[in-house]
Amino acid sequence: MKISSYNYRLPVSLIAKVPPNIRGESRLLVLSRKSGKIIDRKYADISDYLYSGDVLVLNDTKVIKARIKAKTQSGKIREIVILEKHSFDNDWHRHKILYRRKLSVGDILSVGDVNIIVDTTQGDGVAIIRSDQDLLKIAEKYGEVPLPPYMHREATQMDVSRYQTIWADNAGSVAAPTASLNMTDELLTTLKSKGVKIVYLTLHVGLGTFLPIRTDEIEDHTMHSEYFEIPSGTVQSIQDAKRSGRRVIALGTTVARTLEYSHKLLNKFPTNISGEADIFIYPGYKFRIIDGLITNYHAPKSTVLMLTAAFAGWDKLLPAYNHAIAEKYNFFSYGDSMLIL
Repeated sequence: MKISSYNYRLPVSLIAKVPPNIRGESRLLVLSRKSGKIIDRKYADISDYLYSGDVLVLNDTKVIKARIKAKTQSGKIREIVILEKHSFDNDWHRHKILYRRKLSVGDILSVGDVNIIVDTTQGDGVAIIRSDQDLLKIAEKYGEVPLPPYMHREATQMDVSRYQTIWADNAGSVAAPTASLNMTDELLTTLKSKGVKIVYLTLHVGLGTFLPIRTDEIEDHTMHSEYFEIPSGTVQSIQDAKRSGRRVIALGTTVARTLEYSHKLLNKFPTNISGEADIFIYPGYKFRIIDGLITNYHAPKSTVLMLTAAFAGWDKLLPAYNHAIAEKYNFFSYGDSMLIL
């Protein structure tokens, strides 16, 4: 399959550069996988489509203030981005980064009153740094929210809370699970009151999510890996739903690929599951776990658009995207959402 087949024309004016004034005051397009029917609703209307016994799975990762401006010993500024947490990254005194301009092994960078040393460089703007102080704490104190480059602006104090889910708990992501940014406490309370089971997993979202596919053939693309954890309670809830004929709804593509990567383990005795998910889901994939997907609008030719097309069917998703463009929906991280059932 050709990457060029999964493309659409998006007016730049529809790319949301800031979130809605009030979280949750977003639009929702409801798309039927079976018929292709499109309905325009409000985000809070998700509660009309989820029923008692359904399981809604959320990603509780927390975005770190990963973008840091450091100073070399000669006084030059170097921007570094601390990369997402993986299973081997339990020690936050030594961690992998992306960097711009030149860095060499042994360079000493200052961030506030803290020194950071470049341990190794690995090519392609990747290096490993170390510090006597916890790099996660350094990032929290001196770092900035790593907004996607398509926003073309510096992060502000507003982004500290809005580029984060309301339930964010486990620090380790360098990009938000964006479908969750519109979810509110009020809507979760409404869903719970209807008998919808709300459960959590963790997948630390990496910058690779936003990297373009650089191959002509979809099958030639190598997917980045992301560390995930699924608690035994979440596994149990998913198994119970499947046995009783209820649905499992993924809030976002991060949840979808975590569950689909783990589908074999999800059918075994409930236990904590963890690993490095590198699944690349594109049209032709048969979904084993999820029955519904809540997602935002994705960039042309992106891996997350491929996943969404695999779930909805490109013949139904493309008309839905064209409808959203015609109706001037807001796109990407801070944009409006889509419910696919």
